[in-house]
Amino acid sequence: MLALCRRMLTAAQQQVRHFHRTTQASAGGLFVHRDSPDNNPDTPFEFSPENLKRAELIMKNYPEGHQSAAVIPLLDLAQRQHGWVPISAMHKVADILKMPYMRVYEVATFYTMFNRKPVGKYFVQICTTTPCVLGGAGSDIILNAIKENLGIDVGETTKDGMFSLAEVECLGACVNAPMVQINDNYYEDLTVDDMHRILNDLKAGKNPTPGPQSGQNWRYSSEPKNGLTSLIEPPTGPGFGVRSDL
Repeated sequence: MLALCRRMLTAAQQQVRHFHRTTQASAGGLFVHRDSPDNNPDTPFEFSPENLKRAELIMKNYPEGHQSAAVIPLLDLAQRQHGWVPISAMHKVADILKMPYMRVYEVATFYTMFNRKPVGKYFVQICTTTPCVLGGAGSDIILNAIKENLGIDVGETTKDGMFSLAEVECLGACVNAPMVQINDNYYEDLTVDDMHRILNDLKAGKNPTPGPQSGQNWRYSSEPKNGLTSLIEPPTGPGFGVRSDL
């Protein structure tokens, strides 16, 4: 009996699904910097002339003496130019904003949108929190489809450097679960066929249409799949329902 219980426990342990995991392909996977050949203070980084002008315009949005508030958009600008944020880019942002390096480190390590290790041209981030696990086909099935299509696991990058895969927390599209974010685009209401089609289109150099993939053209964002249930009539004009003597 004891042996049977142990076998049952072992089987149950093998089926445990760890929903929260930090991956190498996301910023959260590296909280302490360690110099490497491609990420050290001497890693070449300079803002392009165009992006330097953008940085100056961004800084003008903030009052004199408070330009350090532009640290997030400038780090984002650096990432869009370089593909990820090496420590030399953090130093450049700190120099431009005249703030201590440590304060820039604090921001870059706090926000997981900043990738502090190289990622592929297409950064596939799949949400595996509860709504996406339960919604539609389920994020676990979509994750397996991505792994099968790309031949990589979570935290890895394809050999050609085109795709990286990360498992992330809620991306805020729960009504349209399951979903993935690829670079700046959301792909929602996913099925296995949808996921393969999107990845194959990207491989072929195409731009798959972002948003809900349910095939219902009228569904622009998070409307019910079975049709609108409210706000279905033309809006009334100003003064509707107001007393005539007011």
